[in-house]
Amino acid sequence: MGLTHGPEPGTEAVDSPRLARLLGTPDLSWLVERTRRRLVAGQPMTGSVSLADPTPAQRAAAERLLARAPGGGRSLTVRLEAVDAVLRRSGASPNGLAAAVAALTGPVTSLVQARQEEEEAWGRAHTPLDELVATVPALAEWAARIRADGLARRLGRTPDVTFGLLTGVCTALYALPAVPVVSLPAFAARVLGWSHALDDGTPLATLTLSGARALTGFHDGQGTEWRRDAWASVGLLRDELSSTVLTLNLRGTPALDRLAEDGEPCVLTLRQLTRRPPAVADPVVRICENPTVLAAAADMLGPACPPLVCLQGQPSAAALTLLRALHDHGATLHYHGDFDWGGLRIAGVLRRRVPWLPWRYTAADYRAAVLRCAQPPLSPLVSTPTETPWEPALATAVAELGVRVEEERELELLLSDLT
Repeated sequence: MGLTHGPEPGTEAVDSPRLARLLGTPDLSWLVERTRRRLVAGQPMTGSVSLADPTPAQRAAAERLLARAPGGGRSLTVRLEAVDAVLRRSGASPNGLAAAVAALTGPVTSLVQARQEEEEAWGRAHTPLDELVATVPALAEWAARIRADGLARRLGRTPDVTFGLLTGVCTALYALPAVPVVSLPAFAARVLGWSHALDDGTPLATLTLSGARALTGFHDGQGTEWRRDAWASVGLLRDELSSTVLTLNLRGTPALDRLAEDGEPCVLTLRQLTRRPPAVADPVVRICENPTVLAAAADMLGPACPPLVCLQGQPSAAALTLLRALHDHGATLHYHGDFDWGGLRIAGVLRRRVPWLPWRYTAADYRAAVLRCAQPPLSPLVSTPTETPWEPALATAVAELGVRVEEERELELLLSDLT
């Protein structure tokens, strides 16, 4: 471990006038500087230091200090133990060479100790994460990743700033998901004291959105629309009109009732769902991933089609709000999506937010679909594998067969279920 060399450990006994005459002369400044460098590097005060091509005055000063006969050669070499002994014996620096250098040039902190103190400071800067994980264990993996990849450290730049940044991030994450949903500026004002605290591009927004996604499992992405949906996944709304969900034959509001009588699809905005959600729900509501399924159901079955909700990809804030409301009203939700890694990932995201049962979405259904839809040839899988907690065997089967079955290839079978 490095040592700090300064007035505290021993320069209080330095005889400054005598030390200045012995070691503080300009002709010995090279010796003092080389010694200080060794102290900073955490090296011992032993061994020799050398000066190439010394001037006669530099050579004479060293010889006077050590009381040795004049020497020759192209370089000047001084043993540090000899200098240390002279300083102690003379009383100029009873605590030796290290104390003398500190008295002449100021306190010296070794690089080893400086690095240790810096790392300790960075450790303290990340302590808000420890408190957060103790309360929200689901964020443990995210917190470990923030420490490991240094994101907060890069954004904060100094330990003090990073501590304040992470304190704000954890304060926000304690309050998520927001129930009921609330606008992002209103949440920032209430929780963080400033309505613009979570504006795009701020370090606080970057880290908070990262933690929010860890809470919900929201997929990776970029762009304004992706950030809007990512915030919405924890109940924070950038706006209430751009998040929508596609439905068919839901009832529970006058507008929905009228459209259900005609068997016409309906696009519901998040604004409508937060201000006037459906007041009732059918016992069973089916969910599909692709709008082709819902459009075909409307064309073929019209008003006779059972209630159907379409995610149109990743579940939006509007879709999650609607499905939670239907579930709270007693509806059992049945889900079907694409048989590929992306589709399975969407299903997993939905399952973490709303309970559902498979609608022809099991390992047996996938194997049957691969046989049934063999012509034209099925496409190979792309993207990263994922798990299927509702039935682990499904992920195993998809990995084994290695082909994707889009929901549209299953259209006839799905419509027969709705009939």
